[in-house]
Amino acid sequence: QVQLVESGGGLVQPGGSLTLSCAASGSTFSINVRGWYRQAPGKQRELVATITGGGRTTYADSVKGRFTISSGNDMVYLKMNSLKPEDTAVYYCNALTAVTSYWGQGTQVTVSS
Repeated sequence: QVQLVESGGGLVQPGGSLTLSCAASGSTFSINVRGWYRQAPGKQRELVATITGGGRTTYADSVKGRFTISSGNDMVYLKMNSLKPEDTAVYYCNALTAVTSYWGQGTQVTVSS
């Protein structure tokens, strides 16, 4: 079992920055890929960024050049710059093992003036 706890969400103005953190505990040795997803009201959950144990990253086209995912010491971070109103969503941390996927409870990010 893996437990994930996110933090760092909040209200930010357009153009601002925010960093999300996710702490993993439990059988973290089994995690192959860590990632961030988001779900806006009325929309499906979508991938934002992922990072492998070897440090390889992937990003959604909508966040490339603005968001940076990083990890270390059973933490995964999402540094978000140049935030836009369309980035408003609940952001979820994800941990993928060979057999299952784990999710955090989510943290709200609201981009508004």
